[in-house]
Amino acid sequence: MPAEGKSDMERIGLFSEMGYVTVGDKYISHYMRPFNEAASKNRQMLPGGIKTLSALQAGYFEPQFVRIFDGEAYSNPVQLRRRYRLAESKKNLGKAFLPSNGDKLPCGLGSYYGTIGGSYAYFSPQLKAKERYIPPGKNFYTNPGKKGTGYGYANLTIGEQYPHEPDEYEVERINAKKAQEEHKRLVKGGPFKLNLYPQGYFDMNPYFNDKPLPHVKKPPPEKPIAPPFKPSSPAKKSGGMKGGTFDPYPSHSADPYVIKKSKAITTNKERQIFHPPAGPKSRPVRSIITLNVTRSLNVKNYKTAQLTSY
Repeated sequence: MPAEGKSDMERIGLFSEMGYVTVGDKYISHYMRPFNEAASKNRQMLPGGIKTLSALQAGYFEPQFVRIFDGEAYSNPVQLRRRYRLAESKKNLGKAFLPSNGDKLPCGLGSYYGTIGGSYAYFSPQLKAKERYIPPGKNFYTNPGKKGTGYGYANLTIGEQYPHEPDEYEVERINAKKAQEEHKRLVKGGPFKLNLYPQGYFDMNPYFNDKPLPHVKKPPPEKPIAPPFKPSSPAKKSGGMKGGTFDPYPSHSADPYVIKKSKAITTNKERQIFHPPAGPKSRPVRSIITLNVTRSLNVKNYKTAQLTSY
């Protein structure tokens, strides 16, 4: 902690502030800095000027034209190919191979004339020997089907024809009448009736009821509605006199002046007042563009740096 002033922690929030390298250097403006000072000092390289292409030797590095195939003999490619074929033919042990006869051409489909091996039994189209085919027996014979649909045509079914029986008129009604007469003959008396037999709900008098009517209930007496509350006098506005309140204004009570006792200050063993450490403080933040400039223009090359134009 320095003897005078605030500490680095209190000023910028760091334990120790780094020293500055370029303190005391002469300021050089970035805008008026000369570009390529070496180009204007001492002698420069002086070329001989631009030379145009011509038939002369001027403009080339060599003082005279140098041939690539200087002193090389003339070669005939046709003669070289012939010599190569003669050298290759000497390597043959005998004469060229000639077949005993010329090529034979086929004389039709399925012919083996002109082939090397001839026919093969595996590719023969002849079928294998099979057992004699015995056809299955014939079905039983029946009379041909008779024409007709069966409705109105006789003797068309498999079985015998049904015999005709007469059908009496209104057979069902006659059978029902006979069953009703047989039922009446078996009944010994009239229908059994009870006095408590239920009667129809909708009778001649829809208002008729066997039960006695209940007693008429009297409605409860109506309670009289109390009249609305009306104050004895109109409302009063609250003012300094407190005239609009329900209770009278209370009398003023004099409070005695009491001096507050000061609290004891908490100190450490060295009898010094304890101050809590300050919280984190903000620091100046450099932009990304400035960081890129700083990286390209640092302490080592800031005197020899040159501007770059795109």
